[in-house]
Amino acid sequence: MRRIDALVIGLGIFIAGGLAYVGLQLVGVDSQQAGIWSQAVLVVIGLIGWVSTYVYRAVNNNMTYHQQREDYEQAFFQKRLDELTPEELAKIQAEIEQEKQSQM
Repeated sequence: MRRIDALVIGLGIFIAGGLAYVGLQLVGVDSQQAGIWSQAVLVVIGLIGWVSTYVYRAVNNNMTYHQQREDYEQAFFQKRLDELTPEELAKIQAEIEQEKQSQM
């Protein structure tokens, strides 16, 4: 998430809280109760929103740990591949071709 995204989300939540407060006052709720209810609604919606995004990222393996691990594995295997001599690389490619033909 970029910094501007976090700022926009924070501003949106601030505005939503203010609109909920003003809306409750327009309906006839006194200011103290309107403040309490607008905070309660924002907390519940925020909690449900955060938990739902967390569950979505966890189910799809789109969390920071998984991404860092994939990046590390890619860099590790690329380094190992770069360290191979041309003869070793040719031997591995021949083994892969042999496996492909044995599977068919």
